[in-house]
Amino acid sequence: MNLALDIGNSFVKWAFFEGRALESHGRLERGEAAGWLRDNRGRASRLLAAASGDASGLGVELLGPATPLPIGVDYSTPATLGADRVAAGCGAAALHPGDDCLVIDAGTCITVDYVGGGVFMGGAIMPGLDMSLLALHTGTARLPLLSPDGRGKSPLLGRSTEECIVAGTLGATMLALAGFIAAYRSRRPGLRVLLTGGDAHLLVDAGATAWEQQPLLTLIGLNEIILHNE
Repeated sequence: MNLALDIGNSFVKWAFFEGRALESHGRLERGEAAGWLRDNRGRASRLLAAASGDASGLGVELLGPATPLPIGVDYSTPATLGADRVAAGCGAAALHPGDDCLVIDAGTCITVDYVGGGVFMGGAIMPGLDMSLLALHTGTARLPLLSPDGRGKSPLLGRSTEECIVAGTLGATMLALAGFIAAYRSRRPGLRVLLTGGDAHLLVDAGATAWEQQPLLTLIGLNEIILHNE
């Protein structure tokens, strides 16, 4: 049994796998993680220290630049490549072996990464929805701080200040992602687009319904890395 653990800025996402079969999964706020891991000590006894950042002497595998991967990496600065991007790329390659994949991970930042022929090749990093909204609020004197939750599709023509902010942030994000997809598909017509991340549902609400939704993509990729190193 493998436990994949994705420790983010706000949440800890977990999944138990038996081989490649998903057994169970969930998401916790970081403050809840320690108690959950104690309650699941029989299955995850070694991961309590990992959740607090100290895995010394516990045999816990932390994904880093030196970790052997089931895919290749063609990236100029591998030491700075985020573990979440690598893991999502491994997940995409496992779900669609040999295919050209574009992985959109909508979190604090939105990353757009290309995986082709079993090789992670990089992509783009742009501000996430909350980050964009916060920048508008803190960088101006009068624009309110909005939350992207429940906004739905962005209006083309904002008729209030709030609608204009939504049109500028959510609309610009959707147009930027559509532009990336169109540019990649002009070179790789059979490109698959996979959507994951904590804000993925907001992009779906905004109209990203044609993209393949894989909310557990990073965890699937982490499990593939575990299997590769057994």
